[in-house]
Formats: sequence, C-alpha cells, structure tokens
Amino acid sequence: MAQPVDPNAVLMTGENSFIRLSLDGGLTLSSRVSHWRVLWCPAGAGHALFVKSPLIDDSVRIYSDNIAVARWLQGTIETLLFPEFAEANLPVFDAEFRRAGDPRSAVTETVETDVERIVLSWYDCIDPFVLTMAPGMGNRPLGVFSTFFPARSAQLEIGGRFAPGAPWAEMRGERQSTTAVLAWSETWVKPRG
Repeated sequence: MAQPVDPNAVLMTGENSFIRLSLDGGLTLSSRVSHWRVLWCPAGAGHALFVKSPLIDDSVRIYSDNIAVARWLQGTIETLLFPEFAEANLPVFDAEFRRAGDPRSAVTETVETDVERIVLSWYDCIDPFVLTMAPGMGNRPLGVFSTFFPARSAQLEIGGRFAPGAPWAEMRGERQSTTAVLAWSETWVKPRG
C-alpha cells in the first residue's frame, strides 16, 4: 500500500516560475529568467529574481527582498538548475515584488528597484499538470513537486525595453509544456539523513 506522506525532508515551498526565450525555436537561448516566491525555506520567506538577457548585456542580475533567501536559493537549488545564477559573488539588488492576474488570462510579475522596473508576463496558457520528480530523477539529488501552467506566450520587459525571442514548446514526460511556465505550489525535497 502506498504511503500518503512523502518520505523526504522539505527544503522549500513556494513558487518558481520561469521564462526562457529564443530567436530560433530553442536552438539557442536569448533570455532566461527564474522568479521565486518562497513561502518557507531555512533562510526565511521572500522573493528572488534571476535574470540573464541581452537587455542587460547578457550579464546575470539578481533581485530580492530577502538577500538571505536569494543566497540560499543560489547555493541549494539554482546551482542545479542554472549554475550561472548560483555565482555567489554577484550582487543582489533590493527590490519590491508584486503579482497580478491568473493563468486563465494573463499573469504579470512586477519587480521594482529604486532605478529599474522589470515586468514578466505569461499568457495563453495550456492545460496545467503536476510535475513529480523524486530525488535522483534527472540525475538531481533533490526532488521537486510543482503545478505547471505552461504559457504559449511570454515576455520580459526591463526599463521599457522588451527582450527578443519567444518561448518554445517542449515535452515534460508525456505532457505538453513550454519554456515559459508558472510553476506554483512548488515544493523541493531532499532525502532524509
């Protein structure tokens, strides 16, 4: 009989929505964004945004309202997802975060600093599904469970300029997804002991 409780230790719960854009259907990446809304982790709660885009000279920038959460994400999860985002000597810019909308129409995440405004938008979502990856799957030591709302369309705006490119379709197991996903109700786990 299957157990109703996952045997792993909880690392983080919240959201990790992302956008990856390409000018050539995914052969090369033009922009990459990882947006975190952390409800709980060992470093506390808060938001973090990791960005790499030609809008910022293809460099990496990090924004957060809790630097401890951003650094924890870098050392624990982003190091597995995209090592360029895990570079510990990158500065973390203080920012405010807010969300509007829902996946049935459009969702925007707005990130503002004293000098910059970043807007992430997801729209034209397809059917959601639950991603279930136990520790060890995909050669990752951590596991993740998340509700994916894949968007056919997304955009990244920084300071009134828009990043070139578009998301592309990709499969997650047997489910259709894209490279622009609202990943909500997300929990990361690790084996106990």
